[in-house]
Amino acid sequence: MEITKDIKYVGVNDHKIDLFEGQFVVPNGMSYNSYVILDEKIAVMDSVAETFGAEWLENIKSVIGEKKPEYLVIQHMEMDHSNNILAFTQEYPEAKIVATKMAFAIMKCYFGNDFLEKQIIVTDCSKLELGKHILNFVTAPNVHWPEVIMTYESTEKVLFAADGFGKFGANDIEDPEGWDCEARRYYFGIIGKFGTFVQSALKKLADFEIKIICSLHGPVLTENLNYYINLYDIWSSYKPESEGVMIAYTSIYGNTKKTVEKLAELLKSKGCKNVVVADLAREDLHECVEDAFRYEKLILATTTYCGGVFPKMREFIQNLTERNYQNRKVAFVENGAWGPLAAKCMEVLFVDSKNITFAENKVTVKISMNEDTILQLEKLAEEMK
Repeated sequence: MEITKDIKYVGVNDHKIDLFEGQFVVPNGMSYNSYVILDEKIAVMDSVAETFGAEWLENIKSVIGEKKPEYLVIQHMEMDHSNNILAFTQEYPEAKIVATKMAFAIMKCYFGNDFLEKQIIVTDCSKLELGKHILNFVTAPNVHWPEVIMTYESTEKVLFAADGFGKFGANDIEDPEGWDCEARRYYFGIIGKFGTFVQSALKKLADFEIKIICSLHGPVLTENLNYYINLYDIWSSYKPESEGVMIAYTSIYGNTKKTVEKLAELLKSKGCKNVVVADLAREDLHECVEDAFRYEKLILATTTYCGGVFPKMREFIQNLTERNYQNRKVAFVENGAWGPLAAKCMEVLFVDSKNITFAENKVTVKISMNEDTILQLEKLAEEMK
C-alpha cells in the first residue's frame, strides 16, 4: 500500500488470533503494521509478530527489490512488533538497528543478543537523515512500555506513532463502527493507566505539523487528524467524552436486572440523552470498561455476595480503578435481603480514585423490586439524569 510516493506499507493482517495480549477479544483480527521509507538510505519502521516473519520480509522485498535497507527502526519492543528483528538481521546483515537504550536491553532478553555492533541509540531530539527524509525521534515512555519512541518524518510530515492511535481489527476488514469504538477499547484496555504519559507525548507532538499518522495497529490516518488527536487528549486526561449514563449490573436471579431496566426507563423519561446498560456477566469486560470511561456518569448495580461484592462487579471496578478511573459521578444500587452491604463495599473499592463524586441517593432492593424501590429509583434517576 502506498502511503506517499516514498513511504510504503509492508505490514500484515492476523485473522487467526482470537485474544490479543491473551485477554482482548478481536473478532475482526489484528494488524501488525510496518512501513518502508525509500530514500538514499532505506529505513524499515518496526517488525511484526513472530509467525508473520516470512510474509513481512517478502513484503519488504516487494517494495525495495534487490536494494538493501540501511536501518531498521524499532519504536516498541512488544513481541508483536519485535519478534522478527533477528530474522531481519539475518536477511540484511549490514543494516543498523535504531532504538532506545532500554529497547536494546530488552532485545538482549529476547534474543540473547543486543546487536551491539549494529546499535544506533536515539533519544529525544535525535535525528537521522535518510537523504531528503529526516527522522526526528520523540521518546514516549509508557505509551505503553517504557522503551517506546515515536518518529516524526519532517519532509512529508508523517508521524510514526508506535502503539499510539492504534485500534483492534485487521486492516483488510472494514470496521462498520468506524475508528472510534475499537480504538477506544484498545486505548482504555491497554494504555489507559498511563494517561499522564500520553499527555506528555501529546505536548511534545504539538510542536510538529502532522499530515499523516502511521500507528503500529489499525489504519493509516490521513484526514481530520485533529479529531483523533482531540480524542486522545480527552481519553488521556480522563475527561468524559460523551454526555450520558452507563449502568453496569450483575444479577443472579433476574431481580437486579429488572430494577436496572426500570431505572433505565426512568432516566430516559427524564430526558437523559444516552443510557447504556451492560450485563457484566455476559458482555465483554473491556467493552464495558470502554463505556464507563466514555460517559460522564456511572451507576453500579449488584447483589451482596459472600458479605461483599459479586465477583463480576468487583472485577469490573478493579479494571476501572487500575486504569485511573476519575472525574466521574458514581451511584450504587444494591440487592440484599438480610444484610445489604454491596453499596458500601463498592464505594470502598474506589478509595484511591481521584475526583469521584458519589451520588447522594442510593437504592437498596430487598430481593425484588416493590413500590418503595421505585420511589428510590425515581430519586436516583432525578439526580443522575
